Amino acid sequence: MHVLATTDSTNDLAKRGAREGTAHGATWVAEEQTRGRGRQGRAWFGVRGESLLFSVLARVSCPPSRLPLIALAAGLAVRDAVARAAPDAPVSMKWPNDVLVDGRKVAGVLVEAATTGSRVSAVVIGIGINVHTRRFSEPIAAHATSVALWATGPPHRGEILADVLATLDADLHIVVSRGLGLLRSRLEAADGLRGKRVRSDSGDEGIASGIDDEGRLVVRATDGALARWTSSEIHLA
Repeated sequence: MHVLATTDSTNDLAKRGAREGTAHGATWVAEEQTRGRGRQGRAWFGVRGESLLFSVLARVSCPPSRLPLIALAAGLAVRDAVARAAPDAPVSMKWPNDVLVDGRKVAGVLVEAATTGSRVSAVVIGIGINVHTRRFSEPIAAHATSVALWATGPPHRGEILADVLATLDADLHIVVSRGLGLLRSRLEAADGLRGKRVRSDSGDEGIASGIDDEGRLVVRATDGALARWTSSEIHLA
């Protein structure tokens, strides 16, 4: 466990650790990131002392096709930890791995991989959770929330961190070796998009109808045909 006051990006530290032979399970936690990032190159902002910002190095050997499943497992671990920290909150996952409470984002996950030949040799799982924040600046105020805004008592960042790590430790080897099977019931219960009309950045629309065994979003088009979306930004239509 590497705990830092400030760093540019915990994911970058974990990627460096992967290159330098750091062991499986190594975790970097920062009070503040100056260049934190989310999916599709977006910046991730976290106020010092209010967020839980960390990256985990997982030494796994698998084909790249397993990466979407690893991202789903990581998002599910975060979703479950947030739900335990705020039991009354309506916590869900927005495919592929954002975590929402009542439609507002409370956490995000960024998975990056190192490859050797045609196989993944290490995975870096970056996670940002809004824990103590009670006021958000514009323009994200309308789209963000925190654990503290829903918990019945003061949330503890260390407990949430330990919870996420324990679930990752239990679930990662399952999806790497066996796929989504044993996680499917939890994933379906947490799926916040199922039954809702969604739209991709490319303009495709339909009704979200679950997640398939390869981690793709299943969408039913207006003509009844099923499509499987891989990587795109998803919006409620």
